[in-house]
Parts: sequence; C-alpha cells; structure tokens
Amino acid sequence: MSLLEDVVLDLERHSAREGWDSAPRLYALVRSTELRRTEPDLADRLGLPPDADTLTALEQPALPENDPIEDTLASIAWPDAVEGCAIVMERVVLPPEAEDDIPEDEAEAAAFAASHPAREDVRMIVGVTRDGQRHSALRLRRHDSDDQVLTGPDLVPALAEALAATFEPDEPPER
Repeated sequence: MSLLEDVVLDLERHSAREGWDSAPRLYALVRSTELRRTEPDLADRLGLPPDADTLTALEQPALPENDPIEDTLASIAWPDAVEGCAIVMERVVLPPEAEDDIPEDEAEAAAFAASHPAREDVRMIVGVTRDGQRHSALRLRRHDSDDQVLTGPDLVPALAEALAATFEPDEPPER
C-alpha cells in the first residue's frame, strides 16, 4: 500500500469516527521526515515516531462555506514542502432519473436534493500527490460500515483533477 493510500484511509477512518454532516476539510500532506526536520515540536505533539516515513495530514483552516469547492481549490498554491493534499467532503447524490426534475435555482436544487426519497449521502476522501498519484475512498451513509468503503485511484476524477491543479504552476500570460 502506498503512503497516499495509507493517509487517505486514515482520514476516512477519522471522518467516520466523527460522524456525518461535517463541513468539507482540506489537508496538506507532508512527509513526516520533513515535518520532524522543520517542525520537531509539532511532530512530537502529533506523536510521529522519530524514524517514521509517512505522509502526515495537516488540517488547513476551514474552507469558505458559500464558495464552490472548485473555486476555492483554484485559488490554492502549496509551498514546496507540501507533498500532497487531500479533501474530505460530503455530497448528496441523486439517481440519474432525477436529473430532469432538478430545479435551475441553486437553493431550490439543494432543497430538492435534500428531500428527494432516492437521495444518497456520500463521504468522499480524495488525495493527490505532487508527483501525480491519486487515491480516493467513498462511504455511503446507508452502508456506513468500515467493510463497505470503496477505494481506488479514480473514484472522483473531477475532484482529483481540481486537487492536482493546486500543484501546477500558474500559466504564464499569453503574448
């Protein structure tokens, strides 16, 4: 199992213990060896063993509540010491047959989804690394069990792309 898979699954287990209906959370992923070198007191507080070589998830400040996640991620650039990032978020998913009935207005659409009898609550944990690795974990509320968690590199490709873009240098302006 890769370091990224380990940290995504750790975040999934941590989120499961906290329960449902949580705000999205963003994490910087830093090598424990780098964290121990640059922030030894923090590494000690986190209980990182001196010889550990893992990815450590450092929770970032709360994401803006009213901004779309994609817009928020598009404004992020990580320092070189950050090897990856991960996000934990919940969404309501509707079956394809409900798509034609979804109202155009965003607030009405949210209310429609929240009250739809076939809605499915899903918690997504998506992590990416600077070198292009990706891993995800999904848990459905109606199958809220550790042995029912789906995992894989491409479960939420659009979100993984948005996270990966936080590591891409800004494009120079066209001339």
